[in-house]
Amino acid sequence: MTYSAANLIPLRKARPKKLLGRDGNTKLVKTSKGQEILLAGLSMMPTPELCPSSKAAKCFDECLKNSGLAAVFTSVNEARQRKTDWFLEDQEGFLIQYKRELTNLIKLAKKHGKQPVVRSNVFSDVAWEELGIPQAFPEIFWYDYTKRAARIGNTPDNYDLMFSYSGAPKYQKQVEIALKTDVPIAVVFKNGMPKEFLDREVINGDKSDLANLKARNKVVGLKLKGNEAKKSNSPFIIDALAA
Repeated sequence: MTYSAANLIPLRKARPKKLLGRDGNTKLVKTSKGQEILLAGLSMMPTPELCPSSKAAKCFDECLKNSGLAAVFTSVNEARQRKTDWFLEDQEGFLIQYKRELTNLIKLAKKHGKQPVVRSNVFSDVAWEELGIPQAFPEIFWYDYTKRAARIGNTPDNYDLMFSYSGAPKYQKQVEIALKTDVPIAVVFKNGMPKEFLDREVINGDKSDLANLKARNKVVGLKLKGNEAKKSNSPFIIDALAA
């Protein structure tokens, strides 16, 4: 809690003015290009609470939270952290604001004759279906990557998921569950990409998330990003030369 120096009265933490973003993430911009969609993303700072499988997958330190503009401007992750703090400390207030912005996104999309699309976990892994958010906005098409295999097949019809792979030993039960489905499996590779992995064809997944969602029974290959991540030996990152 922050206090005023004058009277030691607790000060309310500054809340972000806006939760959804439309042009601050390279992948979101690429996905929107040439599409008749209005795409927005919710970028919160990842924590063990928001990413409950990150410990088993050993992916927390290599998360993309420190890549792109976040590697240059500290204000980027500070803004993400304010969103996370709000969600964890006042979920009711957070959801009121989120629903307000989603309603405005629908109105804007209709005005321009486009389909509203939301990626609700740009850096997190919140089960929004358990909070009833996608169900409350059937006009919106939702999608996310997830490391929680139990979510696969348990989202509403307007919410699609892709599974995010890790080779960590304690995470393999999750991988086995995902492999029993036709859900696209995203894998981060370094040193290029193999033609096959996990007995599935590998496609280039860095172009469009919407195309990735249609890649049933395939591995969605993602190029390793971030200077620090390139030095890592995390099981979350697969060396294509050894795959």
